[in-house]
Amino acid sequence: MLNKVELLISRVVDIVGRCLAILLLLMVLNVSYDVMMRYLFHASSVGMQEMEWHLFAVIILFGVGVALKEEGHVRVDFLYDRLSKRKKAVINVLGTIFLLLPLALLILFGSIDFVLDAYNSGEISEDPGGLPLRWIVKCMIPVAFGFLLFAAVGYILQNVEKYRSSK
Repeated sequence: MLNKVELLISRVVDIVGRCLAILLLLMVLNVSYDVMMRYLFHASSVGMQEMEWHLFAVIILFGVGVALKEEGHVRVDFLYDRLSKRKKAVINVLGTIFLLLPLALLILFGSIDFVLDAYNSGEISEDPGGLPLRWIVKCMIPVAFGFLLFAAVGYILQNVEKYRSSK
């Protein structure tokens, strides 16, 4: 049962990772277009520049969950690499439960009022020609940390399985 749940979570995280790859391509195209317009035609769009930052924010926010699944996160490898598979699994589970989960929950719940304030005030860009509906990109903060919590459950299950299989 736990293996099926972990597999489902892994597949969802992989799908999000593929979507992020597409967003990264769109961001590169957006930046390329903006640079060409600015330096070749001396025309620039504030909206396009803001879109770069919005795409970048979404890629980074959701990329954290993908990096966790792929074990691309930071740790002290010169110590960690010397440990047995069982000890690595225990460290991963305990680190996720006692460090990652509380911080992710804090940011998730702490950002909800931030998003609601932006939505209720109808926040838009302060720059002329900027993007409207700023609350949409701000809404990605709690959604992304919810996704990180989802990925963390899969990571915990993955490490429980590693612990069990390395007896």
